[in-house]
Amino acid sequence: MRVEPEEPQAEPAAATPRRRGVAGNTAIFSVATGLSRIAGLIREVVARNYFGTSGPMSAFTLAFQIPNLVRGLFADAALSAAFVPVFTELLEQDRRRDAFHLASTLFFCMLAALGAITAFFIVFAGAVMPLFTGDKFDQQLVHLTVGLSQVLFPIVVLLGINGLVVGILNAYDHFSIPAVAPLVWNFVIIGCLIALRPLFHGDKQLYAYAIGVLAGTVVQLAMALPVLGRIDFRLRPAFDLRDPRVKRVFVLMLPVTIGLGVINFDLVINSALGTLVSAQAPSAIDAAFRIYMLPQGMFSVALATVLFPTLSRYAARRDLDGLRATMSVGVRQIFLLLVPAAAYTLVLATPITRLIYQRGSFGTTSTDLVSTALFWFSFSLPFAGANLLLTRTFFSLQRPWAPTGLAAANLVVNAIVSLALYKPLGVAGLVIGTAVASAGMTLGQAFVLRRLLHGSLEGAATLAALIRIGAASALLGAVAWVTWWALDQALGRSLPAQLLSVGAAAFAGAAAYAAAVLALRVAEAQQIERLVRGRLRRAG
Repeated sequence: MRVEPEEPQAEPAAATPRRRGVAGNTAIFSVATGLSRIAGLIREVVARNYFGTSGPMSAFTLAFQIPNLVRGLFADAALSAAFVPVFTELLEQDRRRDAFHLASTLFFCMLAALGAITAFFIVFAGAVMPLFTGDKFDQQLVHLTVGLSQVLFPIVVLLGINGLVVGILNAYDHFSIPAVAPLVWNFVIIGCLIALRPLFHGDKQLYAYAIGVLAGTVVQLAMALPVLGRIDFRLRPAFDLRDPRVKRVFVLMLPVTIGLGVINFDLVINSALGTLVSAQAPSAIDAAFRIYMLPQGMFSVALATVLFPTLSRYAARRDLDGLRATMSVGVRQIFLLLVPAAAYTLVLATPITRLIYQRGSFGTTSTDLVSTALFWFSFSLPFAGANLLLTRTFFSLQRPWAPTGLAAANLVVNAIVSLALYKPLGVAGLVIGTAVASAGMTLGQAFVLRRLLHGSLEGAATLAALIRIGAASALLGAVAWVTWWALDQALGRSLPAQLLSVGAAAFAGAAAYAAAVLALRVAEAQQIERLVRGRLRRAG
């Protein structure tokens, strides 16, 4: 039921957020994010061609992950997740002026706070960064890690402001520019890396990479800011910390930072422990993670991002039935897309890694390390995707403490399993910890949400769909592996031959999977089929 404000503030009709369909928004966001992930892989291919999985590349990995973790804790996704439900609720109550006052206050608060945090880390990087390096890092690598982090730390304040801007745009169903901006971000980095690398020598060439990341982040924010004008948003000086809505956002942010920071925490745990395995391990795990994030970004991140404002609107209206139905269908859609993706990367981890990375300084040893990490990352792919949507369901309800507690337990499980397995299993042991913790997080969130929403989460329907999806995905894996093996034997391993064998394996596996899920009458697959057929009829 809609709750009217005590003093309604009438707004013109144009101020109402536009409501493009979820399917349309998801398609736009998926395509744009997918292109961004592909560009990210191209960026990684260029970087790995220059630096492989060397110790200096591991230094860059750590130097980037630590400010990225700080950004995840204090800004960007955490701020957006805490801000969007409160901002959306004000818009639902036609209190647009209050909503924009809240946004302006948060802008200046975050600018001041994140500016101070950024300055602190730049000044004290020499004391902070060595805490994350193990005995496999010599003093030269530690010094390189410190220097690179000082170049990269300003992205904390830039991404913090960007997170607020993107939250405003998402609440108004503007997803295109926020989705396209990361694509541009990647191309800016690639351009800077290629153009600036010759200006440096030896290991210091990685400074070209760091400068590119910083420049790309500036461009990304610059792209989002003009879109605010389309919704007639005007930033006004405001620093009203007594506003109860500002306090509400910050209270929500505390648990959100932990809830959404799990992936970044996991990466830092893996990289920090990786420095105990070898100087190459952090870089290898990061390279595998880039491949792993391609299907994540195309499907689960896109769907969770698009559904989040919708879930927040249902929560604001106290429509728990609509919220449950939307979330449950979203989880099944994520499984429909990510379980087969996991099967593909699992059976073809080595050929995929070889095709993407193995050239220049990236040799067979690097391929073995990265493909091992990718194999074990595959097991966590569907669970990590479901976690994104389940966590945002809690945030839409403004009940973030439950996923916070589960996220903390997740980190503990990851650390314990990784510590237990890294010595006997090396890189594999570190990634297994992530997979085990991710599965536990999914089950824990579903259990708590079922109690919180006082009703079924359509668990029987989800389990039935998952069994069918799993069977179809097993078929995909078998078809993909046989197709790749036959073409690999016939064509060899030149770059065109690898492109054909890996690509044909993906096509054949996907065709087998599509036929199987339709034959097994998976409802979400049938919905996609009807949507595609409808679009084709209209196009015809």
